Amino acid sequence: MAQQILVTLDGTVHDSDAPFLHADDLAALRGDGVFETLLIRSGRVRRVGAHLDRLQRSADMMDLPAPDRDAWRSTIEVAEKQWSASAGGAGEAWLRLVYSRGRESSPDAGATAYVMVGPVADRVRTARADGISVVTLERGFSTDLADAAPWQLLGAKTLSYATNMAALRHAAAQGFDDVIYLSSEGSVLEGPRSTVVTVTGRTLVTPPAEFGILPGTTQRAVFETAAQEGWTTRAEPLRRADLIAAESVWLVSSVALAARVTSLNRYVMPESPNNDEFAQLVDRAICVD
Repeated sequence: MAQQILVTLDGTVHDSDAPFLHADDLAALRGDGVFETLLIRSGRVRRVGAHLDRLQRSADMMDLPAPDRDAWRSTIEVAEKQWSASAGGAGEAWLRLVYSRGRESSPDAGATAYVMVGPVADRVRTARADGISVVTLERGFSTDLADAAPWQLLGAKTLSYATNMAALRHAAAQGFDDVIYLSSEGSVLEGPRSTVVTVTGRTLVTPPAEFGILPGTTQRAVFETAAQEGWTTRAEPLRRADLIAAESVWLVSSVALAARVTSLNRYVMPESPNNDEFAQLVDRAICVD
């Protein structure tokens, strides 16, 4: 397996096995920062502009300094070239942007910012090829909480992922691969690291971002490409019954791309004739920047 790559925002390539973060960096102490994860496919980083837009949005929500987009783009290019030159450069990789508030003991030292790259995990390829079993779990908040409590940072991609990881561990302990969160009213929200999309005929539906979910960069790309190709796309409330009624349900994300839900709460979802068509749509969409 190819070694991970680490590049700081000044373009310096670091030894990824050497210590890097200070022990009092607020990313490690409190998850006080934001991140983005992109896909490298065929030697190119995909959807850079959309991810930088979301990084800036998340930073604004957390009162972090505005990200230097030119510096991030330059660093991404360095990391991309490093990956292409590595032993595993021909394969797919994840590329992660990390941006934290910096050191607790040195608040005037500025933010911590770096890019990491590593090979896509085998479990991701398996999810794409074979689909995933999913359980619905309570998220514990109402769909109107994002407006009522902006300090909850709903819709920001923060480093505070402890709850999401706990949900995935709980699902795995029950024999499931992934999770779809529900609001306190029973509305479908999102996965811990993905966006929910239903497919019925040539109609795609996803829950509204106003529900306090993270706006999905891949979902947005897919909907834009789909609309250009004559599909109908909508953002509207979904319930568990709507997932069952759809021809297929997918968890969409930047690295896994499209993982079909093969069972929901142990109910086996029927095979749909549009599975290959939708997966190919996602593949086309991520190639558009």
